[in-house]
Amino acid sequence: MATPKELRYSKEHEWVKIEGEQARIGITDFAQSELGDIVFVELPEIGDEVTANEPFGSVESVKTVSELYAPISGKVVEINEELNDSPEFVNESPYEKAWMIVIEPADASDVEKLMSAAEYASMINED
Repeated sequence: MATPKELRYSKEHEWVKIEGEQARIGITDFAQSELGDIVFVELPEIGDEVTANEPFGSVESVKTVSELYAPISGKVVEINEELNDSPEFVNESPYEKAWMIVIEPADASDVEKLMSAAEYASMINED
């Protein structure tokens, strides 16, 4: 199970990559493997506000529909439009092609409250 060290992780299996003043968000390799084949991704609109630990969208797999939870709060400045036509990217490339949204964090220090790759790996190995 891939858990890139430069990312931060939430208990709900989202990852965050800080890029200057912005944060790129997606779901983890573990999450996509648990969900199975992703067939649809619903994301917020540009300009929407997302709130930490609150749903911001959903992913539908052949098994179930799962909510996506914002790991940090902020304003959506970009969405991954490619997921509309290619939801399978979530399974194929959860950390590269299948990022979901980019936000301007409301409070950059929120990222520090998220888990490191080692802490996340430890959490998923306990399950």
